[in-house]
Amino acid sequence: MTAAGPESQADPEAVKRHRALFRVIQRRENPKLRRTDITVTDEAAVKRAVKAASLGNAMEWFDFGIYAYLASTIGHVFFSGAGDTVQLLSSFATFAVAFLVRPIGGMVFGPMGDRIGRKKVLALTMVLMAIGTFAIGLLPSYAAIGFWSPVLLILFRMLQGFSTGGEYGGASTFIAEYAPDKRRGYFGSFLEFGTLAGYVGAAGLVTILTTVLSTPDMDSWGWRIPFLVAGPLGLVGLYLRLKLDETPAFQKMENENARASEAADAVETSTTADLGKIFKDYWPSLILCIALVGAYNVTDYMLLSYMPTYLSDELHYSETHGLLILLGVMVFLMLIINQVGKLSDHFGRKPLLMAGMLGFFFLSAPSFLLIGQGSIPAVIAGMLMLGLSLVCLLGTMSAALPALFPTQVRYGSLSVGYNLSASIFGGTTPLVITALIAWTGSNLMPAYYAMAAALVGVIAVACMKETAQKPLAGSPPSVETKEEAEELVQAQTPEPKF
Repeated sequence: MTAAGPESQADPEAVKRHRALFRVIQRRENPKLRRTDITVTDEAAVKRAVKAASLGNAMEWFDFGIYAYLASTIGHVFFSGAGDTVQLLSSFATFAVAFLVRPIGGMVFGPMGDRIGRKKVLALTMVLMAIGTFAIGLLPSYAAIGFWSPVLLILFRMLQGFSTGGEYGGASTFIAEYAPDKRRGYFGSFLEFGTLAGYVGAAGLVTILTTVLSTPDMDSWGWRIPFLVAGPLGLVGLYLRLKLDETPAFQKMENENARASEAADAVETSTTADLGKIFKDYWPSLILCIALVGAYNVTDYMLLSYMPTYLSDELHYSETHGLLILLGVMVFLMLIINQVGKLSDHFGRKPLLMAGMLGFFFLSAPSFLLIGQGSIPAVIAGMLMLGLSLVCLLGTMSAALPALFPTQVRYGSLSVGYNLSASIFGGTTPLVITALIAWTGSNLMPAYYAMAAALVGVIAVACMKETAQKPLAGSPPSVETKEEAEELVQAQTPEPKF
C-alpha cells in the first residue's frame, strides 16, 4: 500500500485554502502584470466621476467661502458688543474654529473611506456641510439672544469643519483612482476648478447682495441668503455622488482582500490601516504632505479668502471693489487651470509645483506693493501675479497629493495629513495676518507670511518623488485603451523557463 503524503492526510478544504493564500502572497511579492490586472478606464465613467466630485467640491467651498466673504458683516451680527477690530478678529477666530476640528473629521472620515468606500463617505460629508451652512443662515443675532448667538455660530462652524475634514482627501482620491495614469493631472485639476467655482459663486452672490442692499439690510437679513442657498445645493451634490460607482482601484483592492481573507480562513489579511498604522508606517509621506499642504493653504486662503477683507479693512477700499477684482482673477484662473493640469502630465508635478512656490517667494512682496498703490490696474496686476503663482499649485496638487500614499490607506492618510496642515496653517491665515498687521502696523505682513510658507514649500517639493504618468502606489496601471494595456503586458521581461 502506498503511503499517503501529508496533503492526502490533511483536510482537503484546508489544503485548498492554503494553496489559494499562497497564490495571493506570491502575486503580491512577484507582481508581474497580467492583462486582467490593468484597469482600462471608461472615459464616460471617468467624466461622470470627475463631474460629481468637482461639483460636490464646488458646493462645499461655496458653503465655506461665503463665511470668509461675509466676515465683516458676521462680526457686526454675532459680535456686536465689541469694537470694530475685535469684531473682525472674533469673526476670523470663528473662521479658524472650523479648521481646528477638520483634523478630527479627517481622522474619522479618512479611515472610514478606506474601509467602506470613497463614495459613501463623500455623500455623508456633503450632507453634513449642507446642514451646518443652512443652520447658520437661521441663527438669531447677538442683539436677539446675546451670548448664545456666537456659541451656536461656533457649533455649526465646527460641524462645517468636521465635514470638510473628509472632503478634499476623498474627492482627490476619488478622481485620482478613476483617472488614467497619463491624464491624472488634467482630470485632477477639475477638483480645484470646482473649488474656484465655489468661491466665485460665493463671491458673486455676496457682491450682488452688498451692491443691491444697504448696510442695515445686509446686517439685518441679507447675510442669511447665501447660507440658506446651501440646503438645495447640498441635495444636488448628494444626488450626483450617490449615482456614482466605487472607484476601480478600491474595487480591485476589496476583491483582492476578500480572496486573501477567504483563503486564510479567519486570518486577518486586510491591508486597510487604522490611524496608528498610518502614523507609524507612513510618517515620512505624512510629513511631506503636511509641508506641501501648509505652503499651499497659506497662499490659497490668503488670496481667495482673506484678500477682500484685507482690501476693505486694511487698505480701506470698498468691499465691492475688492470682491469684483478677486472675482475677475478667479474667473481667469478657472480658464487656465485645466491647461496647468495638462502641463503637469507632460512635464511632471515637481516643475509646476516648484514654479508656484518660487513665484510666491519672489513675487509676494512686489504684488502687495502694487496692491497698496490703490489704482485699479495696480491692484489687478498684483493679484494676477499672486493668482498665476497659485494656479500652478491648484492645477497640480490634486494629482500630486494622492500619489504620496498607497491605495489601502490613501483616503485616510491624505485626509489626516491635509487637514492637520490646513488646521494649523490654512484656517489660521486670516487671523494670523490680521493680528500681525495690528501688531506691526505693516501692510506687507501678508507678503512676508506667504514668502515664509513658500520657502517651506520649495524644500518639500525638492524632497518629493515625481509621480506623473506612473501608476498610483498599491494600484495596478490605469490606461485609456485596450491597446495600451496589451503594450504594457508585452513590455515586461518574459518569465524564465525551466
